[in-house]
Amino acid sequence: MSHRTRHLPEARNPAHKLIREMRYHEPSRQLLAMAYILVLAIMAEPGLVSLYWVGFSIAGLGILIRLWASGHVKKNKELATDGPYAYVRHPLYVGNILVLVGFCIASQLWWSIPVMIAFLWFYYPPAISYEDRKLHKLFGEQWENWSRDTYALWPKFKGRGFRFGGWSFRQSLMGNGEPLLVAYMIYCAWHLVVF
Repeated sequence: MSHRTRHLPEARNPAHKLIREMRYHEPSRQLLAMAYILVLAIMAEPGLVSLYWVGFSIAGLGILIRLWASGHVKKNKELATDGPYAYVRHPLYVGNILVLVGFCIASQLWWSIPVMIAFLWFYYPPAISYEDRKLHKLFGEQWENWSRDTYALWPKFKGRGFRFGGWSFRQSLMGNGEPLLVAYMIYCAWHLVVF
């Protein structure tokens, strides 16, 4: 049993237990998303140039949000409430979703959207639930105060002004390896056009 599912009631059905463990397994979520992006890049049928650029722009926004967020988050050490975390509790997930949506649109593959929706439904509700529980346990009242007025995935801008915060390239690179992921996504986006 994963440390992410210990809090859940014991699953008696082995199939149910396997599916639940898969839904909470972070490395498989990340690897499958990266593989899916590569599959979309390889199989893309970008017939409409305008759709490619719309998708590329959405994916680019997602990449920028991920870069911004990764330079703020100090996993399990301090609660990030500045930068994108001033607007949304899970900006890395928001970035992921935008990247996937963008690649689906840019690839112009009809089946990419339903597959993406299934992927998001399978992995993200448990991931968000786990992260919120973990952060609440680690940071208690500080997390409660911050999360009370900050939505999980939908940004709230009203009355918050612009808060770039103390972004750190070193944190982004060393703490999260984000620039390497960005390079991978740019390669996949380039692959859409060239091949």
